[in-house]
Amino acid sequence: MDKLSRRGLLAGASSLAGGLTVASCTSSGDNTAGTADPASTSETGTVSIAGRTREPFDPSDWSSVRAQFALSDDAHFEAFVLASHPRQVAEAIERHRAALDEDTERHVARTEFDAESAVRQAAAEYLGTRRPSEIALTDSTTMGLGLLYSGIRVRPDQQVLTTEHEFFSTHQAWALRSARDGVRVRRVRMYDDPAAATADEMVSRLVDAVTPATRVVAVTWVHSGTGVKIPVGEIARALETTNLDRAPEDRALLCVDGVHGFGVEDATVAELGCDFLVSGTHKWLFGPRGTGIIWGRGEAWAQVDATIPAFEPQSFREWFADQPPGPMTGIRFTPGGYHTFEHRWAVTEAFRFHLAIGKDRIAARTHDQATRLKEGLAELPDVNLVTPMSAELSAGIVCFEVAGQTPPDVLGRLADARIVATVTPYRQQYIRIGPSIITTPEQVDDLIDALTP
Repeated sequence: MDKLSRRGLLAGASSLAGGLTVASCTSSGDNTAGTADPASTSETGTVSIAGRTREPFDPSDWSSVRAQFALSDDAHFEAFVLASHPRQVAEAIERHRAALDEDTERHVARTEFDAESAVRQAAAEYLGTRRPSEIALTDSTTMGLGLLYSGIRVRPDQQVLTTEHEFFSTHQAWALRSARDGVRVRRVRMYDDPAAATADEMVSRLVDAVTPATRVVAVTWVHSGTGVKIPVGEIARALETTNLDRAPEDRALLCVDGVHGFGVEDATVAELGCDFLVSGTHKWLFGPRGTGIIWGRGEAWAQVDATIPAFEPQSFREWFADQPPGPMTGIRFTPGGYHTFEHRWAVTEAFRFHLAIGKDRIAARTHDQATRLKEGLAELPDVNLVTPMSAELSAGIVCFEVAGQTPPDVLGRLADARIVATVTPYRQQYIRIGPSIITTPEQVDDLIDALTP
């Protein structure tokens, strides 16, 4: 694709000259020391922010990882809801913000194409794909699901299969589509007791509900209301048989809300085997607030229509020539318009931060703490553990209830011990804990002690 900006296209320019890439000395390997005033910029372009340490970053040291965050000294087991971000990300945001404030026109013109390309390249590396063009940039998981489920072609003789365990965003996206276009939606329950869920049961219940009319299978990787992690790869393999003799327009497309596995699990899109993966990057990835991605398999993108025009070269060429929209890609599915560019362009640093630490090490760190927590909670007489004990069927979210106490009461007890947690935003409410790279095994033990009678 030509290296063109929206402004260059509208001005008739053929390319951008002297573009600045998002790569900077604020990457996760930066070892610069010292402090500076808010958003001050050094001669090398490094932006420092008051209140954030400039200690050397050692990605192999968990205390050094935690030191990159400006969080309070409380035990933050809620960070996955809307995450704080590390120094490297914060500095990238401030660097772009300062440049936009100083000379908006030039910074957008010089930076936009390279910066968004860098985000896609980093996301592709993280996801294990060699095709950055398969990745659309969005503002959140909800936006990604809404755009995707509005755009997938579903004929009147076809239907959508989803589950009872989905969050509001999936259910409501399909409710809106159904109200607008009459799309038929069916829900299936994958398990009755989350703590006793099994992979075989979940796969069989879902796949048994697939019919020749099923066009979309819309699921969530990790259920935010119970902590159950579904076996996406096994579901994908089962659907391969279903799709074997189907034409592209009849395939059952496996679409995954991946937000509570993304940034936790050490998995590639090839291992997941889905057709689409949607995730915000401001939760477990600890990226800039108001950012997200959609990854789609190349042939699957061809079955989707965009809702919002993309500010990208081919779309403008079609407009100039009064031509209908061509085949869809992740780039062409990215909503156009002006965004919080300083946040979007800094997503690259969030991926680099995770890759520097290592996806495998992050997965192990998160699972080790989650298992420690579940084992400790299981020994408490008044606690009912909701999330499966097995790491194969759970990720970082741990849900439970305490007999005789409401979730707000339990949160109050934890708050007294300087432990921050949340309550599941569903009809059935549980206490929800999220161990991560910013918490420690010792804080897990403190949480268990705070709940011990």
